[in-house]
Amino acid sequence: MPSSRRPRAALAMSRRAADAVLEPQIIEALAEVLDLEPPPVLADFTTGRARSVLADAELLVTGWGCPPLGSEVLALAPRLRAVVHTAGSIRSHITDACWERGIEVSSAAAANAVPVAEYTVAMVLLSGKRVLESARDFRAARTEVDWSRTARTTGNYRRTVGILSASLVGRRVIELLRPHDVKLLLHDPFVSADEAAALGAEPVTLDTLFARSDTVSVHTPLLPATRGLVGRDLIDAMRPDAVLINTARGAVVDQDALTEAVTAGRVRAVLDVTDPDVLPPDHPLWSTENVLLTPHIAGSQGNEWRRLADAAVTEVRRWAAGDGFAHPVDRGRVAYLA
Repeated sequence: MPSSRRPRAALAMSRRAADAVLEPQIIEALAEVLDLEPPPVLADFTTGRARSVLADAELLVTGWGCPPLGSEVLALAPRLRAVVHTAGSIRSHITDACWERGIEVSSAAAANAVPVAEYTVAMVLLSGKRVLESARDFRAARTEVDWSRTARTTGNYRRTVGILSASLVGRRVIELLRPHDVKLLLHDPFVSADEAAALGAEPVTLDTLFARSDTVSVHTPLLPATRGLVGRDLIDAMRPDAVLINTARGAVVDQDALTEAVTAGRVRAVLDVTDPDVLPPDHPLWSTENVLLTPHIAGSQGNEWRRLADAAVTEVRRWAAGDGFAHPVDRGRVAYLA
């Protein structure tokens, strides 16, 4: 029988993240089950207030900009037992010291995967139909368009879509694309053929994924082994007029090789991430017509922040009731997470 005492808890993230994610209703919902230290949030663990709060904290609700929870910080928080993260990746603040302490960790990665997958599917369909190019040309011409001259590569009927990595986002993309008349390929070395088939995709090698797909969507995390994974050979193997969509991390793709391919007009690209995140003002990708650049908007934005907060509230309620997390982070999988 769980105790009726409310666990002591605090909010740790940047003030900008708190303003975005922690609406008053969310703080009220957390305070119903937690003895919650009121804002301002802890954005710096070295202050006197932070030291005082950490001394009694049993749970931290974290967000973007949370400082690392290293051994020195954990020494200030002897009662800390759990962390509920209101965003996806926990790599920047959950340290080995947290796992060694046995701290339970929950992440809103599953909630954040939803808008990324929605963005991806929208771009798969829009790029397949060449909507953005058609709108640009129509605005420039301002006259009737001869539909009979549409290239036969335009459209989404039986289009082959390759998914690179069955991550949370990759799996959600496959799920959302299944009702459409597209062929789904998947490359993920950690997914068996039977599991891929159950997802609704054909398992293929990395080379085959790029050679056969009309659209390739990248969902692999950035790890030492995946930096530059989408290299020149793979990009050169893509079909003429194929589309590369990247909502993962810019450095997963050989950006120089991709830039050459798109500026030559051989392939197209939809890039929500680049390396660096904001390209130099004179970078060719800014002015290449067959490239759509967006400023890392695929993840949760605007009213989608509420999904992250709601997920965190649900996890806090479960933990406070003694039911454990629905979305725990497995230490053994951390090396493979974004």
